[in-house]
Amino acid sequence: ELLLRAARGAGGRECAARRRSSRVSRNKPQEGGARRGLNPVAMLTKFETKSNRVKGLSFHPKRPWILASLHSGVIQLWDYRMGTLIDRFDEHDGPVRGVSFHSSQPLFVSGGDDYKIKVWNYKLRRCLFTLLGHLDYIRTVQFHQEYPWIVSASDDQTIRIWNWQSRSCISVLTGHNHYVMCASFHAKEDLVVSASLDQTVRVWDIGGLRKKSVAPGGEDPFSRHMPREMRGDDLFGGGDAVVKYVLEGHDRGVNWAGFHPSLPLIVSGADDRQVKLWRMNDTKAWEVDTLRGHVNNVSCCMFHAKQDIIVSNSEDKSIRIWDMSKRTGVQTFRREHDRFWILAAHPEVNLLAAGHDSGMIVFKLERERPAYAQHQGTLYYVKDRYLRAYDYGSNRDGPLISVRGARGGNAGAPRSMSYNPAENAVLVNFDAEGGSYELHVLPKGGGGGAEPVDSRRGVGSSAVFVARNRFATLDKAAHEIQIKNLKNEVTKRCAPPDATCDGIFYAGTGTLLCRCEDKMILYDVQQRSTMAELATPSIKYVVWSSDMSLVAMLSKHAIVIANRKLGQAVTVHETIRVKSGAWDDSGVFVYTTLNHIKYALPNGDSGIIRTLDTPVYLTKVFGGVVYCLDRDGRNRQIQIDTSEYMFKLALIQRKYDQVLAMIKSGALCGQSIIAYLQNKGFPEVALHFVKDERTRFDLAIECGNIEVALAAAQELDDKDTWHELGVQALRQGNYQIVEFAYQKTKNFERLSFLYLITGNTEKLRKMLKIAEMRSDVMGQFHNALYLGDIPERLRILEESGQYPLAYLTAKTHGMEEDATRLETILTEAGCTVPEIDGTGVLLVPPEPITLGDNWPLLTVSKGFFEGVLAGDISASDYVMEEGEDAGAGWGDDLDLDLGGDEGAKEKEEDPLAGLGLGDDDEREGDGEDDGSDAGWDMEDLELPADLRAGADDGPDAGVSEVFVAPTAGVPVARRWTQKSAIPGEHAAAGDFDSAIKLLNRQLGVVNFAPLRQHFIDAALATHAAMSGVTSAPSLSFPLGRNWNSDLAPGVGCAPALVSSLPLLEDRLKVAYKTTTEGKFGEALKMFQGIIHSIAVLLVETRREVDEVRELLGIAREYASALRIEIKRKEYKDDPKRAAELAAYFTHCAMQPIHLSLSLRSAMSIFFKLKNFNTAAEFSRRLLELSPPVKVAQQAKQVLQACERENKDEVELEYDSRNPFVVCAATFTPIYRGTADVACPTCGARFVKEQEGTVCPVCNLGKVGADATGLVCSPEQRK
Repeated sequence: ELLLRAARGAGGRECAARRRSSRVSRNKPQEGGARRGLNPVAMLTKFETKSNRVKGLSFHPKRPWILASLHSGVIQLWDYRMGTLIDRFDEHDGPVRGVSFHSSQPLFVSGGDDYKIKVWNYKLRRCLFTLLGHLDYIRTVQFHQEYPWIVSASDDQTIRIWNWQSRSCISVLTGHNHYVMCASFHAKEDLVVSASLDQTVRVWDIGGLRKKSVAPGGEDPFSRHMPREMRGDDLFGGGDAVVKYVLEGHDRGVNWAGFHPSLPLIVSGADDRQVKLWRMNDTKAWEVDTLRGHVNNVSCCMFHAKQDIIVSNSEDKSIRIWDMSKRTGVQTFRREHDRFWILAAHPEVNLLAAGHDSGMIVFKLERERPAYAQHQGTLYYVKDRYLRAYDYGSNRDGPLISVRGARGGNAGAPRSMSYNPAENAVLVNFDAEGGSYELHVLPKGGGGGAEPVDSRRGVGSSAVFVARNRFATLDKAAHEIQIKNLKNEVTKRCAPPDATCDGIFYAGTGTLLCRCEDKMILYDVQQRSTMAELATPSIKYVVWSSDMSLVAMLSKHAIVIANRKLGQAVTVHETIRVKSGAWDDSGVFVYTTLNHIKYALPNGDSGIIRTLDTPVYLTKVFGGVVYCLDRDGRNRQIQIDTSEYMFKLALIQRKYDQVLAMIKSGALCGQSIIAYLQNKGFPEVALHFVKDERTRFDLAIECGNIEVALAAAQELDDKDTWHELGVQALRQGNYQIVEFAYQKTKNFERLSFLYLITGNTEKLRKMLKIAEMRSDVMGQFHNALYLGDIPERLRILEESGQYPLAYLTAKTHGMEEDATRLETILTEAGCTVPEIDGTGVLLVPPEPITLGDNWPLLTVSKGFFEGVLAGDISASDYVMEEGEDAGAGWGDDLDLDLGGDEGAKEKEEDPLAGLGLGDDDEREGDGEDDGSDAGWDMEDLELPADLRAGADDGPDAGVSEVFVAPTAGVPVARRWTQKSAIPGEHAAAGDFDSAIKLLNRQLGVVNFAPLRQHFIDAALATHAAMSGVTSAPSLSFPLGRNWNSDLAPGVGCAPALVSSLPLLEDRLKVAYKTTTEGKFGEALKMFQGIIHSIAVLLVETRREVDEVRELLGIAREYASALRIEIKRKEYKDDPKRAAELAAYFTHCAMQPIHLSLSLRSAMSIFFKLKNFNTAAEFSRRLLELSPPVKVAQQAKQVLQACERENKDEVELEYDSRNPFVVCAATFTPIYRGTADVACPTCGARFVKEQEGTVCPVCNLGKVGADATGLVCSPEQRK
């Protein structure tokens, strides 16, 4: 057996029976069905990985997961919907060729070349147990759909069935006389199919095993207690599983065989490059047909679960699709360098997966989005070759006409549809032949699949109606837009507005939306002119609102919402594919991703409505019901909760009465609503939702509600909360709360200073006594100083032994007796008596003029929500219909009576009335008339009513004694981050948290300490402080860049930059110079600083983005090279290691001058080490750089000396002929073909063992982490 193992090698496929034949197949391959008149099939790739060779695949039946077992021995668990690696399992020793999920339990099974079958629990993330018994490599493993069984196929020529609950082998199936390449259970019957290199496919009947192992009483009670050797079973496993059929027909070893999920069919693929189709009944099985076309060994083949096709892959680097009914090839998909090894089909969803030499792909073979169009209360859609109509009101659904498909029914599924209500006609678009369409005029009373009244076909993509009796198509071959009538006749031709136009969409009568490479163009077909342009990603679908005022353009991962003229555009980005969308009647766009129903408001705000089990395609949103089509073409109704987005919409539209009604209904809650209200400047509304005291405190502080903050602080009762409350109350001048907060925290120094500035000498004296009781000498002195109590200060200084200071205090303040006494004490102690120069000023606090409780505050009208929620103001007072005139004298009418009762409406006493300067109306009210106007003939004028109504208008007519605070706007810094994915802009806006998250996602940064100063500099550079009123805080102003006078009001500029690309290029030149001078440590810091600056850099154009990437590569190479050279100097006592590092240094990408210096150094080191052969190589490389004459002469001399010796004395870990990169951590070579990992931030390379560590080159990134890549320009998102 050992000899057999050695002969076969690690792959196990080099046996003589498996050697490849140079004979070409007798049948030429069929290269795709489009040329043969067959149905075209497209491979729609959904997910792709790069890894070691994939040998086994398995889909999870419910979750969007797939297992991939690799030739390296690792099992990977991927989320193919999100494109992320969930987990990896690494316990097998050698390749893992088989893997399978359990249908209901959180288990999967794997089999490998270590002869072991392992059962894993992916929730516990560990192997539960190992099944031992096979004597050779295990090829495939599979769970049974119903029973607790596992079937395994092995190179030991046996198939074993295991009970994974009892962890024992319950049957051994023998009969094959070569490696068994695969074995699998039938989905419904008690059958197993196996394929072997003995050129046969065998079908096994395991009904006896089921009866024995599963059925109650299936085993003889007497034989149950007998030893296994004495039972009636045969030597190799008994008669529990017997061969039912032996299928012979392949000329070479069979690699795969599989059952049809529902029909009595078997498919097999072999090394004879053929795929064979077999049929079976109760008594026999026979070959139906042979499918030829592969030009190398067929690795795997299977039936498609939902279509009548067979899918096969091969070592000829292709996947082929075969029509089961015609038994001919339909399509071929090829890879350039990778052989395919395995196929897997999802048990529920229309998905396939294929494993190849460098990873795997998850794909499907047809579009599952149904073509549909809706008009008013009717949905028109295509299902099973019928155009159907669904009535939303009555839920009636029925076929209208049959859709035959373009060119004889070979068009595949339709892509899109356009409906014309005026002529009751539909256009159905297909992808066949580069784009085709069908025009059907529907019968007025037709139904039940009748033929259309008029049906026409044509070639052209994106056919859409543009007028009552006109439709437009895009002819890509002629590069023109054709306008046709309902007779399918061309009436007009016009050139597209852009050379890259590849799609058109309806945009109203006579206008089209044209999809170009990086933009959408609104095009007037009549005038042949461009009306508007909008930069967008590649748009797949366009959805207009019912009144055509808003449009939503859907791309793969984004939604662009704009108005009728493509203005006021906002973009909503998604990480998962966007599938469909529809407009709500209120102007909210509701859309679906693969697993969510979400909403987008016209201002760009978005959120999740509910999750989805399977993707659906929205057709209409009405009230709280979403109408949609699933992938099987069934109409569904899904109930949704619209309260969240209706609340946000009312808030945006300032419909505060609706907002108030929603608040009082209590239908809204959750952290997302609270955060939204806080971000939008309504913390007082968010306060209404919050029950958590910590959150209530923070919100109350933000909206300035000190009373609520005080109540929350009393509940929390911690030192930090009281301190923050004191700070905020001091800003408002609320001394009582400040005093209370300081007392709670026992902050005696702050209390003393508070009493000083408020002139409360009585409490200052109490603080003096408290300090004395606490033996706080400094506190006593401060309080005495604040009180101006000089004798007390003198006593404190004297008691604390500060006699010189006590003498100075007494002498300065004229306390001669005490000064004389202290002078005597100092003299007796031999101390120098301080001299008084007489110029000192007495430090005595001023006497308070008046004692006030709190600062006087302006009477400010409460905001709508704050007033109504507090119950002070009626909600009806704020309800004002749109366009309603408030009247000319609104200032008098809107004066708020804060007293709240009738008695408070009496007129206030006018302090000027006593001087005869009061209001005339008041004196008239007293019945007194002194005739002061009589001498001037001031007669009353009969003025028009409209003028009398405004008689009170004047300079002060609208001025109220109540100050109305303006509504806070959105800070400019927040605008900078709303639509930006650039970390530098977030750092400049001061939002360090989001900048950190972006850097982690884009560059895999985990160590942010080196970026701290860069963040601070970026934030400080975008704001300027300007002093305002004396003693008031400075005003902060945002600083932008690229400002121009054409900017609309309220539209801010992008933030100013602290760093720029030219600045970094200047720093690069300085770093070059420092390197040339040999200051390697200093130069290393410069290059690392450049990498750190690039992390928060922002540039404008794509050309600059390329320059940034080039600069990052240069900085990385130099930082790695300098670290090698610095490390070399540490090995003075180890010449061998020093020589290796010197050699590695010469392979770094550096400027010629620095490369020349490194080669000179390496040449000298190797020459002294007597490694003449390697020293000669360095000499030749040095001469190729055309060095100065003196250096060249030295190199030639060394070369001559080395060529005479031509040997190396010391063996080193250095091979110049084998390309390599140097590990930036271990400083060892990583030769081509060796597995390695990279830093996602700087790109430095490392050996696999360094995965998960922090990159020492940039000190930022996590080695081996997944990252999306640096985003440093808005152009990268377009």
